[in-house]
Amino acid sequence: MNESSKNKEIVIPSEYFKIARDGILKMMANIKSVITIQSKKLEYILASKIAGGHVILADSHGVGKTSLARALAGSIQWTDYTSNKQGIPIESFSRIQCTVDLLPQDILGFNQFDLKSGQYKFNKGPIFAHFILTDEINLLTPKTQGSFFQVMEEQTVTIEGTTYEIPDPFFIIATMNLKGAHLFPLPAPQLDRFMIQISMGYPEEKEEVKIITKHGKENSWEGFGPVVEAKELLAWQKLVDYVTISTDVIEYITRLIRKTRDYPGVVTGCSPRAGIKLSRSARALALIRGMDFVTIDLVKEIAVPVLSHRLELEDPAMDPKEIMNAILQEVPTKA
Repeated sequence: MNESSKNKEIVIPSEYFKIARDGILKMMANIKSVITIQSKKLEYILASKIAGGHVILADSHGVGKTSLARALAGSIQWTDYTSNKQGIPIESFSRIQCTVDLLPQDILGFNQFDLKSGQYKFNKGPIFAHFILTDEINLLTPKTQGSFFQVMEEQTVTIEGTTYEIPDPFFIIATMNLKGAHLFPLPAPQLDRFMIQISMGYPEEKEEVKIITKHGKENSWEGFGPVVEAKELLAWQKLVDYVTISTDVIEYITRLIRKTRDYPGVVTGCSPRAGIKLSRSARALALIRGMDFVTIDLVKEIAVPVLSHRLELEDPAMDPKEIMNAILQEVPTKA
């Protein structure tokens, strides 16, 4: 049974998609009231979250990455989602400022012996949050980078044999320096766990004037607050499964993925996992735009930010986005 026929077993009323679309637009408008970002890039970031993925922002300093993460978390009402099943408090937003001397326990947490009770007490790390900004992730040593593997794949953290759950919604925005000293490139398995990689980029001149005017005041966030409930975000995540994706579109995705594996200049292409990520992100993007089905054009649009960072190239100086765009030009839309 393929993905599209499986989802046809349950018929989702069309108004559900409209309700989701209205809620997503409300959230986007709220975020853009305090952050300057291209609508399309904000759609990609939200699509990644709604599809159950994480985001890398490969960017310069001072373009609003932290504010974006805060605006995402601050747009959601977390009343019923403040702890996990084990009673561990879960923050709405957490920032991890990465440095070369950061250790895994600084991120995940650790057990500490309590002299009063005579027992070990778990001290949670900043990973116990719904929205996490991991700033300059490639300043972390490989050992500390590895501390994210389990939590990104399973949404759990294991400390000395005890496993702690991090409940949905769970979303990591990691920023990455492209130049500088003491950088540790993320290994392919780590990169593969991020749904998309994009750059916010610098704003246009007129937009930059607005940013300086607005945020040159202490009360630039006055009036900002949540506009959707966490349960709405979780409903959108479930609705992604019921966005139709036809066999033709799935076959096109498969051809794209397979083409990356034997393309000139590519050492290692995309895995089947990448095809799944592309499928889910395309369905989430369709949902954001009020559609209940995926088109090939939608797949083409999202393919570069979803697939480029997964390519290992012979020449590191080459831009994987250019390779991915060339592959998109060569792969036929029909078999």
